[in-house]
Amino acid sequence: MSDGFDAVVAELERAERFVLCTHEHPDGDALGSLAAMQLALTALGKDAIAFMGADEFPLPYEYRFIRFGRLVTEPPADLAERTIVFLDCGNIDRNPADALKGSDAHIINVDHHHDNTCFGTVNLVDPHASSTAEMVWRLCKALGVPFTKDLAEALYVGLVTDTGKFMYENTGPEAHRMAAELHEAGVDVQGVYRHLYENVPAAKLDLLARGLANVQRFDGGAVTLSYLSKADYEAVDAAAGYSEGVVDHLRALQGTAVAALVRDQLGPGRDGTRKVSLRATDDRVDVSKIARAHGGGGHRRAAGFSTAAALPELVEALRRDVAEQLGSPAAA
Repeated sequence: MSDGFDAVVAELERAERFVLCTHEHPDGDALGSLAAMQLALTALGKDAIAFMGADEFPLPYEYRFIRFGRLVTEPPADLAERTIVFLDCGNIDRNPADALKGSDAHIINVDHHHDNTCFGTVNLVDPHASSTAEMVWRLCKALGVPFTKDLAEALYVGLVTDTGKFMYENTGPEAHRMAAELHEAGVDVQGVYRHLYENVPAAKLDLLARGLANVQRFDGGAVTLSYLSKADYEAVDAAAGYSEGVVDHLRALQGTAVAALVRDQLGPGRDGTRKVSLRATDDRVDVSKIARAHGGGGHRRAAGFSTAAALPELVEALRRDVAEQLGSPAAA
């Protein structure tokens, strides 16, 4: 699946100008890895620009403390002269910027999703890594980059969010070793925790209440689903990102094999489309397989996709997909 660690280190050492990017609607691992890679390359005297589309801003409130250097919302005019580094992006189509996908683009692809399509000129894909941030941490060490507090905190954000505060099944010994080294480098553990998980806006709590009130269970409780409509968001004046974490409450419900949060997408041009977040409680169901079948992707136990399907047909499709993997037909 991968061209190898040494090949990517050599590419990062050789090139002098970079543009760094990640997937749309970036999460903590995507943003932490993006900021960390930029800080690392800048520390090596490289010209490294971070790119995110204008529609990604403002970033979710919990990630706004992450420190970026030069950040642009349009691909730079000299893009053809830069090495493009994709971080935490399992499929090149998960970044909507067509300018980054030219046939002559020189792309370094660093990711930990097991279904990564290896779209890069050079690929470093490690599905055993806890996070892309863990992979960037290893690259920083190989490149001899000093771990400043800002760099360490960016990496820690990626690590702590993608391991679910060190509770998910992807939390291996290396993740704890990384956390210890980042702590020694000056990470304010409590401060990062407060940014990510406390100081919650009242509207987010109100949206969670609506999400929990809308819970439905199917097939003996194997599928636990909730739906957040555009009206739900408007009623409590919630931003799109305020639904983050709702699906984890659904997964915690006893008897659940797969939890699904379906929410209306907000913003211009998104009317009639829905975002689906999937979580599996164990290895009986690979939700990334379900997501890929609907044009998305992710991990075996955490994945997602977007769809224009009406809610009733979407629910039936999810029930069929889950039942197929469980080996039992969905109830009518």
